[in-house]
Amino acid sequence: MQDTARSNETHVRPAGFFIGGFTDLPYESYFWGFLSIVYFLTLKSNALIILIIWCNQSLHTPKYLAICHMAVIDTCCSTAVIPKAIDTFLLNHRFVKYEACMCSVFFVHFYVGMQSFSLMLLAYDRFIAICFPLHQHTINTPFRMLLIIVILWLIMAALTLILVGLISNLSFCSSLVVKSYFCDHGPVIYLACNDNSLNIEMANLHIIVALFVPLCFILFTYACIFRALSKLSSVDSQKAFKTCTSHLILVGIYYTPLLLTYFTVMAGYSISTNARILNSSLSVSVPPMLNPIIYTLKTEEIMDKIRKYLFQRQLASSSG
Repeated sequence: MQDTARSNETHVRPAGFFIGGFTDLPYESYFWGFLSIVYFLTLKSNALIILIIWCNQSLHTPKYLAICHMAVIDTCCSTAVIPKAIDTFLLNHRFVKYEACMCSVFFVHFYVGMQSFSLMLLAYDRFIAICFPLHQHTINTPFRMLLIIVILWLIMAALTLILVGLISNLSFCSSLVVKSYFCDHGPVIYLACNDNSLNIEMANLHIIVALFVPLCFILFTYACIFRALSKLSSVDSQKAFKTCTSHLILVGIYYTPLLLTYFTVMAGYSISTNARILNSSLSVSVPPMLNPIIYTLKTEEIMDKIRKYLFQRQLASSSG
């Protein structure tokens, strides 16, 4: 009886999973090397954004709190994905213990969802600034922005905890090879040999809340923004719209590959494992690197702080 109980327990909670990764992808090691460079640039660029905003009191506004929050989320998301992927495939540590796998499922899906929420926060800031310019500083205060950030963290944390917790109800009786580059929720639950319908429903809810709700909110805010801009003179309209361009670029970079994947699957087309891993890994790793670069180049206040910092360093070095 004890052996049977242990066997059942092993089926429900195996020792761990094997990460399958790519299938016969040429020059695979170069791809993970490329992601190593991406991760290094992500850390450097986001650290610069955080440092500039932290050290300049004039940037402690709701807009820059949202930008700083996005930089923190981007750094955490890349850290949750890239170092472990490099360890898995370059160092060939493909076996992941069950507990570590569940932690990976939680943190990756939590931070990916928070990336979407970060873009929603920036859309909210632009919406208030352009549609309610006279009341901007009373409606959108730093305290309210921080409060919204905390609420979004709690929502995403609770949703992702339920997503991960439901995996404990699954039995894994045969294959333990996860066809992804990390312990991805979808490939993990489809390995189960018992009913996973509740897990699938929860995964769909997570996608709706983390992806489609923020996107719908962003589209709504820009519909209001464009309506407000249509009532302004062409010069004022161009100035106001210029403050939105960096955000719109980030929205396009983040949502386009994800939506293409989901709509392709919903249309009934199959995606090869290699194509899915390439799309997913690049969608998670490249935007966190590009976000701070785009905001730095497109935001005059940040560029001005960087110029002053470089000028001060040049003066210090020349005087030294």
